[in-house]
Amino acid sequence: MKIVYCIVGTFNSGGMERVLTNKANYLAKMGYDISIITTDQKERKPYFDLDKRVSQYDLELNYTDEINVSLFRKILVFKRKQKNHRGKLSALLLRLKADIVISMFDHDATFLHTLKDGSKKVLEIHFSRYKRLQYGRKGIWKLVNMFRSWTDLNTAKKYHSFVVLTHEDKGYWGDLPNITVIPNANSFIPQKHADLIAKKVIAVGRYDYQKGFDELIQAWKHVYRVHPDWSLSIFGHGPLAETLQSLIQDLELQDVVRLCTPVKNIEKEYVSSSILAMTSRYEGLPMALLEGQVCGLPLVSYACKCGPKDIIHEGENGFLLAERDQEGLAGKLVLLMHNATLRKQMGRTSRALSLNYTEEIIMKQWFDLFKQLIKNN
Repeated sequence: MKIVYCIVGTFNSGGMERVLTNKANYLAKMGYDISIITTDQKERKPYFDLDKRVSQYDLELNYTDEINVSLFRKILVFKRKQKNHRGKLSALLLRLKADIVISMFDHDATFLHTLKDGSKKVLEIHFSRYKRLQYGRKGIWKLVNMFRSWTDLNTAKKYHSFVVLTHEDKGYWGDLPNITVIPNANSFIPQKHADLIAKKVIAVGRYDYQKGFDELIQAWKHVYRVHPDWSLSIFGHGPLAETLQSLIQDLELQDVVRLCTPVKNIEKEYVSSSILAMTSRYEGLPMALLEGQVCGLPLVSYACKCGPKDIIHEGENGFLLAERDQEGLAGKLVLLMHNATLRKQMGRTSRALSLNYTEEIIMKQWFDLFKQLIKNN
Protein backbone atom coordinates (compact mmCIF):
# COMPACT_ATOMS: atom_id res chain seq x y z
CA MET A 1 0.00 0.00 0.00
CA LYS A 2 1.29 3.47 -0.90
CA ILE A 3 0.75 6.20 1.71
CA VAL A 4 1.64 9.88 1.22
CA TYR A 5 1.82 12.48 4.02
CA CYS A 6 1.67 16.25 3.35
CA ILE A 7 3.23 18.67 5.85
CA VAL A 8 5.01 22.06 5.87
CA GLY A 9 8.34 20.51 6.84
CA THR A 10 10.10 17.89 8.94
CA PHE A 11 12.95 20.14 10.12
CA ASN A 12 11.27 21.33 13.34
CA SER A 13 11.62 19.60 16.72
CA GLY A 14 7.88 19.79 17.42
CA GLY A 15 5.48 17.08 18.52
CA MET A 16 3.75 16.82 15.15
CA GLU A 17 7.06 16.26 13.36
CA ARG A 18 8.05 13.61 15.90
CA VAL A 19 4.70 11.83 15.56
CA LEU A 20 4.86 11.85 11.76
CA THR A 21 8.44 10.53 11.77
CA ASN A 22 7.54 7.71 14.13
CA LYS A 23 4.51 6.72 12.05
CA ALA A 24 6.39 6.88 8.75
CA ASN A 25 9.24 4.78 10.15
CA TYR A 26 6.84 2.19 11.59
CA LEU A 27 4.89 1.91 8.34
CA ALA A 28 8.07 1.62 6.27
CA LYS A 29 9.28 -1.23 8.49
CA MET A 30 5.92 -2.96 7.99
CA GLY A 31 6.44 -2.89 4.23
CA TYR A 32 4.32 0.14 3.30
CA ASP A 33 5.53 2.47 0.53
CA ILE A 34 5.75 5.83 2.36
CA SER A 35 6.35 9.32 0.97
CA ILE A 36 6.41 12.71 2.72
CA ILE A 37 5.67 15.84 0.67
CA THR A 38 6.76 19.16 2.20
CA THR A 39 6.36 22.79 1.14
CA ASP A 40 9.00 24.61 3.21
CA GLN A 41 11.86 22.16 3.78
CA LYS A 42 14.53 24.32 2.07
CA GLU A 43 16.95 21.36 1.87
CA ARG A 44 17.06 21.11 5.67
CA LYS A 45 17.44 17.63 7.12
CA PRO A 46 14.55 16.12 9.13
CA TYR A 47 15.04 16.90 12.83
CA PHE A 48 14.19 13.33 13.82
CA ASP A 49 15.84 10.35 12.17
CA LEU A 50 13.77 9.22 9.19
CA ASP A 51 13.94 5.68 7.80
CA LYS A 52 15.89 5.64 4.50
CA ARG A 53 13.00 3.79 2.88
CA VAL A 54 10.76 6.87 3.29
CA SER A 55 10.79 9.02 0.13
CA GLN A 56 10.90 12.81 0.57
CA TYR A 57 9.73 15.50 -1.86
CA ASP A 58 9.73 19.27 -1.37
CA LEU A 59 7.52 21.53 -3.50
CA GLU A 60 9.67 24.63 -2.71
CA LEU A 61 6.69 26.90 -2.01
CA ASN A 62 8.05 28.36 1.23
CA TYR A 63 4.87 29.76 2.77
CA THR A 64 6.78 30.68 5.93
CA ASP A 65 8.78 33.36 4.06
CA GLU A 66 5.72 35.61 4.37
CA ILE A 67 4.97 34.96 8.04
CA ASN A 68 5.77 38.52 9.20
CA VAL A 69 4.30 40.58 6.34
CA SER A 70 1.10 42.66 6.41
CA LEU A 71 -2.30 41.00 6.18
CA PHE A 72 -2.96 42.45 2.69
CA ARG A 73 0.36 41.20 1.29
CA LYS A 74 -0.06 37.87 3.08
CA ILE A 75 -3.43 37.30 1.33
CA LEU A 76 -2.04 38.19 -2.11
CA VAL A 77 1.04 35.99 -1.77
CA PHE A 78 -0.95 33.15 -0.21
CA LYS A 79 -3.41 33.04 -3.12
CA ARG A 80 -0.55 32.89 -5.62
CA LYS A 81 1.23 30.16 -3.70
CA GLN A 82 -1.98 28.17 -3.26
CA LYS A 83 -2.47 28.07 -7.03
CA ASN A 84 1.12 26.97 -7.50
CA HIS A 85 0.76 24.46 -4.67
CA ARG A 86 -2.31 22.87 -6.20
CA GLY A 87 -0.59 22.41 -9.56
CA LYS A 88 2.65 21.01 -8.17
CA LEU A 89 0.96 18.67 -5.69
CA SER A 90 -1.51 17.37 -8.26
CA ALA A 91 1.27 16.57 -10.72
CA LEU A 92 3.35 14.79 -8.09
CA LEU A 93 0.42 12.72 -6.78
CA LEU A 94 -0.49 11.63 -10.30
CA ARG A 95 3.08 10.39 -10.63
CA LEU A 96 3.20 8.66 -7.23
CA LYS A 97 -0.15 6.86 -7.67
CA ALA A 98 -0.78 6.64 -3.91
CA ASP A 99 -3.58 4.64 -2.34
CA ILE A 100 -4.05 7.12 0.52
CA VAL A 101 -2.92 10.75 0.88
CA ILE A 102 -2.95 12.35 4.33
CA SER A 103 -2.97 16.09 5.02
CA MET A 104 -1.62 17.22 8.39
CA PHE A 105 -4.08 20.15 8.17
CA ASP A 106 -1.52 22.46 6.62
CA HIS A 107 -1.76 24.65 3.50
CA ASP A 108 -3.01 21.79 1.32
CA ALA A 109 -6.04 21.03 3.50
CA THR A 110 -8.48 23.30 1.67
CA PHE A 111 -7.94 21.70 -1.76
CA LEU A 112 -6.31 18.26 -1.37
CA HIS A 113 -9.70 16.51 -1.35
CA THR A 114 -10.46 17.95 -4.84
CA LEU A 115 -7.37 16.47 -6.55
CA LYS A 116 -8.25 13.63 -8.94
CA ASP A 117 -5.29 11.30 -8.51
CA GLY A 118 -7.31 8.23 -7.53
CA SER A 119 -6.31 8.19 -3.87
CA LYS A 120 -8.44 8.27 -0.73
CA LYS A 121 -7.97 11.53 1.16
CA VAL A 122 -7.50 11.74 4.94
CA LEU A 123 -7.35 14.92 7.04
CA GLU A 124 -5.41 14.63 10.31
CA ILE A 125 -5.45 17.40 12.92
CA HIS A 126 -2.94 17.74 15.77
CA PHE A 127 -4.71 20.60 17.54
CA SER A 128 -8.22 21.15 18.85
CA ARG A 129 -11.34 22.39 17.04
CA TYR A 130 -10.96 25.90 18.49
CA LYS A 131 -7.21 26.23 17.99
CA ARG A 132 -7.47 29.37 15.89
CA LEU A 133 -9.65 31.16 18.45
CA GLN A 134 -7.08 30.49 21.15
CA TYR A 135 -4.23 32.36 19.46
CA GLY A 136 -5.14 35.43 21.50
CA ARG A 137 -5.10 37.72 18.46
CA LYS A 138 -7.15 40.92 18.36
CA GLY A 139 -8.70 43.24 15.80
CA ILE A 140 -8.85 42.11 12.18
CA TRP A 141 -6.68 39.07 12.90
CA LYS A 142 -9.30 37.88 15.40
CA LEU A 143 -11.99 38.15 12.68
CA VAL A 144 -9.74 36.28 10.24
CA ASN A 145 -9.26 33.48 12.76
CA MET A 146 -13.00 33.27 13.44
CA PHE A 147 -13.65 32.90 9.72
CA ARG A 148 -10.90 30.29 9.32
CA SER A 149 -12.27 28.33 12.27
CA TRP A 150 -15.64 28.22 10.52
CA THR A 151 -14.06 27.07 7.25
CA ASP A 152 -12.12 24.35 9.08
CA LEU A 153 -15.39 22.57 9.82
CA ASN A 154 -16.51 22.75 6.18
CA THR A 155 -13.11 21.47 5.05
CA ALA A 156 -13.18 18.50 7.43
CA LYS A 157 -16.54 17.33 6.06
CA LYS A 158 -15.12 16.87 2.55
CA TYR A 159 -12.54 14.17 3.32
CA HIS A 160 -13.00 10.41 3.18
CA SER A 161 -11.84 10.35 6.80
CA PHE A 162 -11.12 13.05 9.37
CA VAL A 163 -8.87 11.98 12.27
CA VAL A 164 -8.79 13.81 15.61
CA LEU A 165 -6.67 12.99 18.63
CA THR A 166 -9.16 12.94 21.51
CA HIS A 167 -12.76 12.11 22.27
CA GLU A 168 -13.04 15.56 23.86
CA ASP A 169 -12.14 17.21 20.56
CA LYS A 170 -14.44 14.90 18.59
CA GLY A 171 -17.39 16.37 20.50
CA TYR A 172 -16.45 19.91 19.42
CA TRP A 173 -16.69 19.05 15.70
CA GLY A 174 -20.34 17.99 15.85
CA ASP A 175 -21.91 14.92 14.30
CA LEU A 176 -19.50 14.34 11.40
CA PRO A 177 -20.00 10.89 9.81
CA ASN A 178 -16.35 10.71 8.67
CA ILE A 179 -14.70 11.52 12.03
CA THR A 180 -12.40 9.03 13.77
CA VAL A 181 -10.42 9.28 17.02
CA ILE A 182 -6.85 7.98 16.90
CA PRO A 183 -4.50 9.35 19.58
CA ASN A 184 -0.77 9.78 19.26
CA ALA A 185 1.42 6.88 20.35
CA ASN A 186 4.25 7.07 22.84
CA SER A 187 7.31 8.56 21.14
CA PHE A 188 9.71 6.01 22.57
CA ILE A 189 10.10 3.10 24.98
CA PRO A 190 12.37 4.37 27.77
CA GLN A 191 15.44 2.34 28.69
CA LYS A 192 14.71 3.10 32.33
CA HIS A 193 12.17 5.05 34.36
CA ALA A 194 12.61 8.15 36.50
CA ASP A 195 13.54 7.39 40.12
CA LEU A 196 11.83 10.69 41.12
CA ILE A 197 14.61 11.66 43.52
CA ALA A 198 16.07 14.69 41.71
CA LYS A 199 14.66 18.05 42.75
CA LYS A 200 13.84 18.93 39.15
CA VAL A 201 10.67 19.78 37.23
CA ILE A 202 10.67 19.56 33.44
CA ALA A 203 8.57 21.28 30.78
CA VAL A 204 8.91 20.77 27.02
CA GLY A 205 7.58 22.72 24.04
CA ARG A 206 7.98 25.58 21.63
CA TYR A 207 8.48 29.05 23.11
CA ASP A 208 5.27 30.57 21.75
CA TYR A 209 1.83 31.76 22.86
CA GLN A 210 0.30 28.29 22.67
CA LYS A 211 2.58 26.66 25.24
CA GLY A 212 1.96 29.33 27.89
CA PHE A 213 5.36 29.10 29.55
CA ASP A 214 4.86 32.63 30.86
CA GLU A 215 2.15 31.13 33.10
CA LEU A 216 4.51 28.42 34.34
CA ILE A 217 7.32 30.86 35.08
CA GLN A 218 4.98 33.15 37.00
CA ALA A 219 3.63 30.16 38.93
CA TRP A 220 7.19 29.25 39.86
CA LYS A 221 7.54 32.39 41.99
CA HIS A 222 5.02 30.77 44.38
CA VAL A 223 6.97 27.50 44.28
CA TYR A 224 10.25 29.27 44.94
CA ARG A 225 9.02 30.78 48.21
CA VAL A 226 8.47 27.27 49.59
CA HIS A 227 11.05 25.21 47.69
CA PRO A 228 14.04 27.31 46.56
CA ASP A 229 15.98 24.03 46.34
CA TRP A 230 13.96 22.79 43.33
CA SER A 231 14.66 23.82 39.72
CA LEU A 232 12.60 24.09 36.52
CA SER A 233 14.06 23.31 33.08
CA ILE A 234 12.04 24.28 29.99
CA PHE A 235 13.26 22.59 26.81
CA GLY A 236 12.40 24.28 23.52
CA HIS A 237 13.01 27.23 21.22
CA GLY A 238 10.87 29.80 19.48
CA PRO A 239 9.93 33.47 19.05
CA LEU A 240 9.27 34.19 22.74
CA ALA A 241 12.67 33.04 24.02
CA GLU A 242 13.86 36.57 24.88
CA THR A 243 10.50 37.51 26.41
CA LEU A 244 10.53 34.45 28.64
CA GLN A 245 14.14 35.04 29.66
CA SER A 246 13.29 38.64 30.58
CA LEU A 247 10.38 37.39 32.70
CA ILE A 248 12.71 35.00 34.51
CA GLN A 249 15.11 37.87 35.21
CA ASP A 250 12.32 40.22 36.35
CA LEU A 251 11.08 37.62 38.85
CA GLU A 252 14.67 36.92 39.97
CA LEU A 253 14.33 33.22 39.18
CA GLN A 254 17.42 32.92 36.97
CA ASP A 255 19.14 30.58 39.45
CA VAL A 256 16.32 28.04 39.40
CA VAL A 257 14.45 28.43 36.09
CA ARG A 258 16.38 27.64 32.90
CA LEU A 259 15.50 27.82 29.21
CA CYS A 260 17.22 24.88 27.52
CA THR A 261 17.68 24.23 23.80
CA PRO A 262 15.91 21.16 22.33
CA VAL A 263 17.72 17.84 22.57
CA LYS A 264 17.09 14.75 20.46
CA ASN A 265 17.54 12.47 23.46
CA ILE A 266 14.77 14.12 25.49
CA GLU A 267 14.19 10.76 27.22
CA LYS A 268 17.35 11.35 29.26
CA GLU A 269 15.96 14.67 30.52
CA TYR A 270 12.62 13.16 31.49
CA VAL A 271 14.11 10.30 33.48
CA SER A 272 16.43 12.67 35.36
CA SER A 273 13.43 14.79 36.47
CA SER A 274 10.74 14.17 39.08
CA ILE A 275 7.65 16.06 37.83
CA LEU A 276 6.38 17.24 34.45
CA ALA A 277 4.51 20.57 34.27
CA MET A 278 2.42 21.96 31.40
CA THR A 279 0.57 25.28 31.13
CA SER A 280 -0.55 25.27 27.49
CA ARG A 281 -3.40 27.48 26.29
CA TYR A 282 -4.49 24.84 23.77
CA GLU A 283 -3.25 21.45 22.56
CA GLY A 284 -4.25 18.46 20.45
CA LEU A 285 -2.80 15.58 22.43
CA PRO A 286 0.37 16.93 24.07
CA MET A 287 3.40 14.77 23.42
CA ALA A 288 5.12 16.17 26.51
CA LEU A 289 2.45 14.59 28.73
CA LEU A 290 2.68 11.24 26.91
CA GLU A 291 6.48 11.29 27.07
CA GLY A 292 6.55 12.26 30.73
CA GLN A 293 3.98 9.58 31.49
CA VAL A 294 5.86 6.73 29.77
CA CYS A 295 9.00 7.76 31.71
CA GLY A 296 7.06 7.44 34.96
CA LEU A 297 6.63 11.10 35.93
CA PRO A 298 3.67 12.54 37.84
CA LEU A 299 1.95 15.16 35.64
CA VAL A 300 0.70 18.63 36.62
CA SER A 301 -1.15 20.52 33.89
CA TYR A 302 -3.72 23.12 33.03
CA ALA A 303 -6.94 21.48 31.80
CA CYS A 304 -6.80 23.21 28.41
CA LYS A 305 -8.51 22.05 25.22
CA CYS A 306 -7.61 19.32 24.29
CA GLY A 307 -5.63 16.35 25.57
CA PRO A 308 -4.77 16.78 29.25
CA LYS A 309 -8.20 15.47 30.30
CA ASP A 310 -7.64 12.32 28.20
CA ILE A 311 -4.20 11.62 29.67
CA ILE A 312 -4.37 12.77 33.30
CA HIS A 313 -6.55 10.81 35.71
CA GLU A 314 -7.07 13.33 38.51
CA GLY A 315 -5.23 12.35 41.67
CA GLU A 316 -3.95 9.10 40.13
CA ASN A 317 -1.12 9.96 37.72
CA GLY A 318 -1.24 13.72 38.23
CA PHE A 319 -3.33 16.84 38.72
CA LEU A 320 -5.45 19.02 36.44
CA LEU A 321 -5.82 22.73 37.19
CA ALA A 322 -8.11 25.37 35.76
CA GLU A 323 -6.41 27.46 33.10
CA ARG A 324 -4.50 30.46 34.51
CA ASP A 325 -4.70 29.08 38.08
CA GLN A 326 -1.05 29.80 38.79
CA GLU A 327 -1.38 29.47 42.56
CA GLY A 328 -3.28 26.20 42.24
CA LEU A 329 -0.63 24.84 39.88
CA ALA A 330 2.13 25.90 42.26
CA GLY A 331 0.25 24.26 45.14
CA LYS A 332 0.13 20.88 43.39
CA LEU A 333 3.81 21.13 42.45
CA VAL A 334 4.69 21.89 46.07
CA LEU A 335 2.53 18.99 47.28
CA LEU A 336 4.47 16.58 45.08
CA MET A 337 7.77 18.13 46.13
CA HIS A 338 6.88 17.58 49.79
CA ASN A 339 5.62 14.03 49.36
CA ALA A 340 8.06 11.56 47.78
CA THR A 341 5.66 8.67 48.45
CA LEU A 342 2.91 10.37 46.46
CA ARG A 343 5.35 11.16 43.63
CA LYS A 344 6.37 7.52 43.36
CA GLN A 345 2.80 6.26 43.57
CA MET A 346 1.73 8.61 40.76
CA GLY A 347 4.84 7.67 38.77
CA ARG A 348 3.88 3.98 38.91
CA THR A 349 0.36 4.82 37.75
CA SER A 350 1.77 6.93 34.89
CA ARG A 351 3.81 3.97 33.66
CA ALA A 352 0.74 1.70 33.83
CA LEU A 353 -1.49 4.15 31.96
CA SER A 354 1.16 4.70 29.29
CA LEU A 355 0.44 1.16 28.05
CA ASN A 356 -2.75 2.54 26.48
CA TYR A 357 -0.57 4.48 24.04
CA THR A 358 1.89 1.86 22.83
CA GLU A 359 2.90 2.10 19.18
CA GLU A 360 1.42 -1.33 18.46
CA ILE A 361 -2.02 -0.39 19.82
CA ILE A 362 -2.17 3.00 18.08
CA MET A 363 -0.80 1.85 14.73
CA LYS A 364 -3.33 -1.00 14.62
CA GLN A 365 -6.02 1.69 14.60
CA TRP A 366 -4.33 3.29 11.58
CA PHE A 367 -4.02 -0.05 9.80
CA ASP A 368 -7.73 -0.69 10.38
CA LEU A 369 -8.60 2.74 8.96
CA PHE A 370 -6.41 2.22 5.88
CA LYS A 371 -7.96 -1.18 5.19
CA GLN A 372 -11.46 0.23 5.58
CA LEU A 373 -10.74 3.09 3.14
CA ILE A 374 -9.29 0.80 0.51
CA LYS A 375 -12.12 -1.71 0.97
CA ASN A 376 -14.63 1.05 0.22
CA ASN A 377 -12.75 2.10 -2.93
